[in-house]
Amino acid sequence: MNWYDIENIDEVDSPSLVLYESRMDANIQKMISMVNGKVENLMPHVKTNKTPEVIKRMVDAGIVNFKASTISEAEIAAEQGAKEVMIAHQLVGPKINRLVKLVLAYPETLISTIIDNPESLTKLDSAAASKNITIHFYIDINNGMDRSGIKLGEGLNTLLAQIPDCKNLVFKGLHVYDGHLHQKSFEERNNKVESGFIEVEKLFAKLETEFPDIKLISGGTPSFTSHLKKTHRIASPGTCVFWDWGYEENIEEQSFDAAALLVTRVISKPTEGIVTIDLGHKSVAAENTIDKRVKLINLTDYELLSQSEEHGVLKVKNWDSIKVGDVFYGIPYHICPTVNLHDELSVIKNNRKIDTWQITARRRKINI
Repeated sequence: MNWYDIENIDEVDSPSLVLYESRMDANIQKMISMVNGKVENLMPHVKTNKTPEVIKRMVDAGIVNFKASTISEAEIAAEQGAKEVMIAHQLVGPKINRLVKLVLAYPETLISTIIDNPESLTKLDSAAASKNITIHFYIDINNGMDRSGIKLGEGLNTLLAQIPDCKNLVFKGLHVYDGHLHQKSFEERNNKVESGFIEVEKLFAKLETEFPDIKLISGGTPSFTSHLKKTHRIASPGTCVFWDWGYEENIEEQSFDAAALLVTRVISKPTEGIVTIDLGHKSVAAENTIDKRVKLINLTDYELLSQSEEHGVLKVKNWDSIKVGDVFYGIPYHICPTVNLHDELSVIKNNRKIDTWQITARRRKINI
């Protein structure tokens, strides 16, 4: 039997997400072993899994600090016993008041967020003062991705100078995400990661003299293998808990195993050489070109020709041997947005479905 085969597959609907428990657990342990057991150097991103039980597995393994993208993700991490949750997304509008409510609701979890401009700093301080609470924050540094953050220079100096005036805020350190660096060659990627951190390291060392307890939260999954080499950096991988085809293909030095797959079935054979599966772009991330969406691991000599909302059209060579109802297993190219398309996942242990877990934080709002 193949590792991915599910004996009670008739109990698994399609298209759906399935999670292989032992492979997930192994990925968590490998992540820990890569930092030599120093779990304090890990702050995994929960945006990949969005699932309370998965976060609980990491907490049980000793990982207690997490990154999140949304209030909902932070909420489920706090519920599962996280010591700190940093929302790595600058909060605006009603989200500022939701953050205040989150801090009040989970006093045993240090809830922090990121800031990259003086106006947001002032608004956050005012919101904290209105409830007489303290909110922790990191300054988000733009070191080349140009998606968020503030560049090193006078603007940053102005922001830093404003910190002492914010009586209800605590400066926790720097957050630097280098997601634009995902070269296939580790040597090339590592060189770019480190060159991008030269000035950041100088700034961090300078700030440590005034703020001795600050932290340097660094990177994501592609740069994990660079940042883990620096023991003063806290690395933030996320995808490695589930893994996917994209990183399997491009981040070769990280030997994680695919733990989450998509189950799909043949629903039609409309013409010779063509089969249709029930895996449309509502069930797998469609941000990439058609050839970079899903890899079917128990089918060879095929081509995904097109997808619509509920259909995937395949060109196949063994058309005669394929039957309507046949099951295929696929590795998503990008697991994070794929998970966000599903309400739940089936848990597979010893080749059998044993449970169903809700992907709770795909919702934008849970309680807060």
